[in-house]
Amino acid sequence: MSIRYEDLIINQGTDVAIEIHCEDENGNKKNLSNYSASAMMKRNYGDSDGDPYTQEFNAVITSPSTDGIVNISLTNTQTDALLTRGRYVYDVELSFVDSDSNTIKERILEGNIEVSPSVTKP
Repeated sequence: MSIRYEDLIINQGTDVAIEIHCEDENGNKKNLSNYSASAMMKRNYGDSDGDPYTQEFNAVITSPSTDGIVNISLTNTQTDALLTRGRYVYDVELSFVDSDSNTIKERILEGNIEVSPSVTKP
């Protein structure tokens, strides 16, 4: 599967959910059985995970896993904590453990995120 690049806009203070449809090399739905997903956004690639503007997405492989769908989401509390305006980088990765007990990681999506500030923020 190739890495897709997509820029996103997140509205500060809102709930965000993004559905990613994964395909195998033949264009069929990728079977995500025994996979796990993770996703993170940061202000800069080199920022530590403890940076206050780093956010980890809730990343879930939907059922049935044979449909090849990954959902990533942030709560309104998480997006409210983001800088009022700014550019972030993000990526989404899949992981599985092969027959030799090696963890194999595959990046499926990456890009930039622009945060749009909230006017009605208290």
